[in-house]
Amino acid sequence: MAHADPSLFSVVPAASRLSMRAISPLALAAACFVLGLSPVPTAAQPDCRTIDDFSKGKVSELPADWKLRSDSAKGAYRIAEESGLRFLRATVKGLGVQAAKEFEWDLSTYPMLVWAWRPLEFPKGADERNSSSNDSALAVYMLVPYSRVRGPKAVKYIWSEKVQAGTRLDSNMGLTQVRVLRSGPPEKQGEWVEERVNVLEDYKKYFDVKETPKPAGIAVLTDSDDTKSSAQGDYANFRACRQ
Repeated sequence: MAHADPSLFSVVPAASRLSMRAISPLALAAACFVLGLSPVPTAAQPDCRTIDDFSKGKVSELPADWKLRSDSAKGAYRIAEESGLRFLRATVKGLGVQAAKEFEWDLSTYPMLVWAWRPLEFPKGADERNSSSNDSALAVYMLVPYSRVRGPKAVKYIWSEKVQAGTRLDSNMGLTQVRVLRSGPPEKQGEWVEERVNVLEDYKKYFDVKETPKPAGIAVLTDSDDTKSSAQGDYANFRACRQ
């Protein structure tokens, strides 16, 4: 099955949408899954806004404000800790289920999406260019409201084992635009790599638009459903930053 990055947040059609502020958390929950009702952080930092550093969650549990698209993924995403660093660990076998966090921010002020990640196990035989093997050890999304039926638009960044870094792909009838950030195993086993991408620039370029969107949140996906294998990877320290 080719997972098509379906809707993670309930949204209204673009024609009737002015901003995500007009959509209540309950409305967001209604269409796809129940989202946490914790308030969106509003305190601005000089250079970055923390989306999640996992410091407030409990080790071995799913962060309270992250939601799964399916109960089948219970246990797939859990907070772990090493050397004082807390992070989100994804461990899957034959699964392709996203975890998402609702988070709004001013993309014109904070256009950079920053995080750290490390692949621990690539899905066997995966190749994101083919629908029959479209699995990744690591994937990070920025989600933008689009349609209640078709789901959000998304810019997706992946760490692929085989596909060359810099490759552009798409899925979900073009609503998900994919950029391969990394290819192959890291130079050192278990090494963290920090990414810093201009997600505003990528969104405008990939969707050929001029307007600045209002993000609904972020999501991650470590999956192995198409290859019927297993995969494991870690995510840490998500931030929205200035240039």
